[in-house]
Amino acid sequence: MAHDSPAKERIIDAANRLFYAEGIRAVSVDAIAEKAGLTKKTLYYHFKSKDDLIEAYLESRDQPNLALYQKWFEEAGGSVADKVEAIFLKVADAARHPKWKGCGFLRTAAELANMPGHPAMKVGADHKKKFEQWLSERFQDAGFASHAQLARHVVLLMDGAFSTVLVHRDPDYIEAAGAAARSLVNSAGK
Repeated sequence: MAHDSPAKERIIDAANRLFYAEGIRAVSVDAIAEKAGLTKKTLYYHFKSKDDLIEAYLESRDQPNLALYQKWFEEAGGSVADKVEAIFLKVADAARHPKWKGCGFLRTAAELANMPGHPAMKVGADHKKKFEQWLSERFQDAGFASHAQLARHVVLLMDGAFSTVLVHRDPDYIEAAGAAARSLVNSAGK
């Protein structure tokens, strides 16, 4: 966003806060313009449609989320399995915060399930693939033969944990998924 205008950044920031807190369908363009302190005309100057704004919302979450997972992994001590579990434990800690609403990418995908061609669906899929690829590279660096398959399994555990905690509102499910991921990585052949 370094090349964006201050107005565009305010719009994306407002969309980020409102879409994440309330959902993309529940939030109007008027509400985003008001939250950004701008006119609807200014919003439409920067985004030709709400769909473009939804896409920008997810794009704004991509790198910060990936960087956070990488940070948690790198800061964790122990084996690769311990480091993978640490990501889950940090997500579980975040899920205990009252403003936590789950994975914005999965929530958006659920809201757009009947619109598979929506540009935000591609952004979400790309984000999930980047995380999977990053994990695969960590596993490859650690000498795991089936690094890509192992990464996919861990991603499935993570996304399953995100979904389950939204249903049960209990972050212990994320911790349980982390323990399963740790076990899975420990049992994977190198």
